[in-house]
Amino acid sequence: MPEHTPGTGTLTAEHPLAQRIATVLALAPDAGAVEFDGRWHTWGQLGAAAHRIAALTAEAGRPSIGVLLRNRPEHVAALLGVLLAGGCVVTINPSRGADRIRADIEDLALPILLGSPEDLAEYAVPRPGTTTVPITVIDASMAPAVAPPVSDAPERPGVAVRMLTSGTTGAPKRIDLTYDMLARSVIGAEPEHAPAPAAPRRGVAIVNSPLVHISGVFRVLQCVGEARPFALLPRFELTTWADAVRRHRPAAVSLVPTALRMVLQSELTRDDLAGVRVVTSGTAPLAPEDADAFYEKFGIPVLTSYAATEFGGGVAGWTLPDHERYRATKRGSVGRASLGARLRVVDDDGNPVGTDTAGLLEVIPGQLGPSGTWMRTTDIARIDADGFLWILGRADQAIIRGGFKVLPDDVRTALESHPAVRGATVVGLPDPRLGATPAALVELRTGAVADAAELREYLGNRLARYEIPTLLEIVETIPRTPSGKADLTAVREHLTRTGSAAGADHDR
Repeated sequence: MPEHTPGTGTLTAEHPLAQRIATVLALAPDAGAVEFDGRWHTWGQLGAAAHRIAALTAEAGRPSIGVLLRNRPEHVAALLGVLLAGGCVVTINPSRGADRIRADIEDLALPILLGSPEDLAEYAVPRPGTTTVPITVIDASMAPAVAPPVSDAPERPGVAVRMLTSGTTGAPKRIDLTYDMLARSVIGAEPEHAPAPAAPRRGVAIVNSPLVHISGVFRVLQCVGEARPFALLPRFELTTWADAVRRHRPAAVSLVPTALRMVLQSELTRDDLAGVRVVTSGTAPLAPEDADAFYEKFGIPVLTSYAATEFGGGVAGWTLPDHERYRATKRGSVGRASLGARLRVVDDDGNPVGTDTAGLLEVIPGQLGPSGTWMRTTDIARIDADGFLWILGRADQAIIRGGFKVLPDDVRTALESHPAVRGATVVGLPDPRLGATPAALVELRTGAVADAAELREYLGNRLARYEIPTLLEIVETIPRTPSGKADLTAVREHLTRTGSAAGADHDR
């Protein structure tokens, strides 16, 4: 049976993750927990709001509850509240476009839907069997006008979050993240035996990853799990982020490659980032040249990692000792197995290959515990004798141009090495003669000048002729997912329209 939590008046699930959340929320009610838009919200305020959502979740029978998640304190409270009661959070991205959001909500047909009043009014078409609960400021009641239907049993027992993947290569799909997976990610390999903190931490973290992405959920739960206050940003925006870094002087910050390049190419100095001892970077490939340049400019090591929603977090990454010892010799690697993960590379038939041999990566995430089985990825990788992992590209994104294989990441990396380029992305477009050809969208640095002809000439000294994009367009902004990855479906649609409109016989 669920256990009553003293002083809360609500029920808390038995799982170590829920128990840890409840313990931390009650540690120091008057201490600051979340800073947002210049205002601190206390652990007590966060806890009271979370327990109201927990009570709603428990009364409804702990069903799957949809949340139109934005990076706001009251949405953090909603996430924590559902987990406190042992329910399942179904993340819904309110930035995917009105038609897709409405269709997603309609298809999910959830009994309870939480969101800001504006988002619910815009996207939640009234339907029988669904109760909508507006969540506004963190100290509001957040109670439904009509009691939700009671479910006889949890719809997805053991599942904490149903997370929508980024959908960079096609239609997004939902991944079930269990309580066990999240607990092992943010508490440790044996969360039931890990001691809870006795008091809140003094340092302040910065969370700018979106809550609709695994990185945002992980960062928030990590902060709560270790009782660390955090500054919550609606999104990564250079000026706001830099202001938070100057004020709070965090020892570690997390930047996706796009954000890292913005910081690198900005006017920020070492004084602005004083206090930061390490930058972690994941979610998308980071060019080693960018990591080197960041270290040279700011004196801060960049520790890359490899993770996926399906894994429930990271499975490989760099550590500071590894960076100090192997930075030069293992350049471009995403590090070694972490959090108890096991890694191997196999051929197309599933047979393990030798060290430093390219093949498909398979993973047993540590988050799955001792019962985990090998998960086949679509990443082409190699692992050296010291266990360092290199991601060479995606097998499902390889472009076969007249019999030659083109890996988009190789072309993207070459483009991003140009001094005028801030970011680039490369996809394959159908070609009636060659099968497919590479095409690229490119963002330029602020104030930089370059054209497609110059960039093609630059690539001619770095790539084989068949790797050079036949269509290259410079745009103000590359379409991206909430996690900062290029939205390859949107990129491909844009380039298809561009190529059709141009009607040109591109260089082949």
